[in-house]
Amino acid sequence: MTSDAEKVRPLRLVIVDDHEVVRQGLSSLLARRPGFQVVAEAGTVAEALAAARRFQPDLVVMDVRLPDGTGIEACREIRSEMPETKVVMLTSFPDEEAVLSAILAGASGYLLKQIRARDLVEALEAVGRGDSLLDPAVTERVLERVRRVANAGASDELSALTSQERKILLLVAEGKTNREIAAEVFLSDKTVKNYVSSILSKLNLQRRAQVAAFVAKNRLSGDG
Repeated sequence: MTSDAEKVRPLRLVIVDDHEVVRQGLSSLLARRPGFQVVAEAGTVAEALAAARRFQPDLVVMDVRLPDGTGIEACREIRSEMPETKVVMLTSFPDEEAVLSAILAGASGYLLKQIRARDLVEALEAVGRGDSLLDPAVTERVLERVRRVANAGASDELSALTSQERKILLLVAEGKTNREIAAEVFLSDKTVKNYVSSILSKLNLQRRAQVAAFVAKNRLSGDG
């Protein structure tokens, strides 16, 4: 039975928010749950770092905007000094820049303050188990931002292609020869060859063998 008791040791939390009412509300909510123990509250980056160093908590619930800096800076510092301590950002703002910065700083989660109490408790329990999570309200916009960043170069190159070149690009990716492509788009072999040369040049590719990988990477299809 002792081992079971050890398994369910409460998660030791530090609550960081510049609004006292928010801190007290969160502390009151979580203190009522057997799985949590709020060991400290903080209202600034400096206080958050001091509390984390003193109490070595399992989890820090951190606001993004603080009077003397950002919660993201505090998160980076805490994670650097205490890699075992998890940090969850809890904010009012679904800002994709902040979300990406928080993830890069080592945060295990990014939640919005509009979250329901029960969902917040479940989210913190999940992070305590080692999961990472994003609030559904920010997930899609962050993924879209990541896609835009990942495909930025490709998008610029693709925008230089004409609709006919895009069509031929997909046919090249399918492994069709110039003659087969010519028959499909009603052009001469020589014209298709010129098109392929132009496409490779615009996409900064050296060989037509690279086209299939380019198309797959950028998830292109005949639908556009």
